[in-house]
Amino acid sequence: TCVHSSPLETQARCPIFLQILAFLSGLAGLGATIGSTLSNEWRATSRASSVITATWVLQGLWINCAGNAIGALHCRPHDSIFQLEGYIQACRGLMIAAICLGFFGSIFALVGMKCTKIGGTDKNKAGIACFAGVNFILSGLCSLSACSLYAHRITSEFFDPMFVAQKYELGAALFIGWAGSILCILGGTMLCFSIADSFTKR
Repeated sequence: TCVHSSPLETQARCPIFLQILAFLSGLAGLGATIGSTLSNEWRATSRASSVITATWVLQGLWINCAGNAIGALHCRPHDSIFQLEGYIQACRGLMIAAICLGFFGSIFALVGMKCTKIGGTDKNKAGIACFAGVNFILSGLCSLSACSLYAHRITSEFFDPMFVAQKYELGAALFIGWAGSILCILGGTMLCFSIADSFTKR
């Protein structure tokens, strides 16, 4: 559409399409971040040990689950926040921050997008859209940091020959969190770039 339109139509429509794409990307990233945060599969027992014992363990930020070959699954929340290891508390805080930033980014994006009727003048809307983009980027960075910190702990224990306790593998929630963080960062970056023409106009 942008290629075959006149220059004036292109200048008007392309930022709108870019903002819509950025908003959808950020919204999808926020959904993935929420799903990852609530998941109980941040790490899972090694497949090799699961085959031998016919049991497996799934652990998340809020709850631990244990299952066996007959299909029984038992879950319980973490006993006390004061008994949690520091990296789990840090990941909790980062993921909650990511959700809050993504939520506010979505709200501000709706106000600042050119296709909505609220937010004031084009220059005001551009500033709001840029602020929304920054929120999305920060949300993605928080989620990326949390998932990477948790994954680093899992891999360092897994490959440590001196570590004799139960070893775990990366859970599905980590990959969902990484995907969500990338979507948020992409959405935020596109939002920031989409308002460039609003500040260059005189």
